[in-house]
Amino acid sequence: MSSTAPAHNAQLERWQRFRNGRNDALAADHGWLTLTSFQWLESTPAAVELVPGLWSTDGTTATLTASADDRLTLVETGTPVDGTISATLEDEESLMWVQFGGADGTEVVVELAMRADKYAIRTRDNSSPVLTEFDAVPTYDFNPGWVIEGRFEAHPEPVDVPIGTANPLVDGVHRSVGEIVFRVPGLPHEIRLHAEAEKLGALNVTFHDETNGNTTDEWRKLAVARPRPDGSVVLDFNRSINYPSAFTPYGTCPMPVAGNSIDVAVEAGEKLPADRIV
Repeated sequence: MSSTAPAHNAQLERWQRFRNGRNDALAADHGWLTLTSFQWLESTPAAVELVPGLWSTDGTTATLTASADDRLTLVETGTPVDGTISATLEDEESLMWVQFGGADGTEVVVELAMRADKYAIRTRDNSSPVLTEFDAVPTYDFNPGWVIEGRFEAHPEPVDVPIGTANPLVDGVHRSVGEIVFRVPGLPHEIRLHAEAEKLGALNVTFHDETNGNTTDEWRKLAVARPRPDGSVVLDFNRSINYPSAFTPYGTCPMPVAGNSIDVAVEAGEKLPADRIV
């Protein structure tokens, strides 16, 4: 047996644990696979699709008026909604606000969201076929050749870069904290990808590559562990994952920064979901 076999087997086992955890997370109640609508709120109280009650916003606060017969309850406390309630969010915040349906009254959760400085609601329905028929996300086979060493070059200060999102009515901002620089075998030049900060010093990169629109979604993302003291990082493209917008049209997921592209086919990580909504 090759001396590299034990190391490869350990990598493969860690990747499989990662895949199992990823699929379990996607299959969670009221998770991303349960989204069934995205609706902007209007200034006049009005009915919306799929949800009881009358909904509105004055631009600062979102308001819901419902009666006990609507059988809406607050997610946080289970208290029935009988009258008018309101909530205030900052841009990009979300609140799992009210719930209804099913034997226990919790089948559908209504998420209140502030996007592009406007209020919207999203329904998260545990009976969505995207969830109930979900098995696992298709992936490329694990390939140790897509575990690549690179370096992180931090900006003196974070730089806000305007970006688009999966919803054409919602603009986004990528807060770039620096660039991850690496080489891909077969390319004569370095690849430079803008990165955002995550918890505990980790990084996140959103990127295009030559598989997009063929075997993979239009863009994917990759979490990168905290850079070492010398700035070196490891990019394991086997752990590239889809944004929620790959599974549902109701996401407002960020697109890559212009130029965050790898000009080869990154045949690693998650593929286009077989059961996506189109």
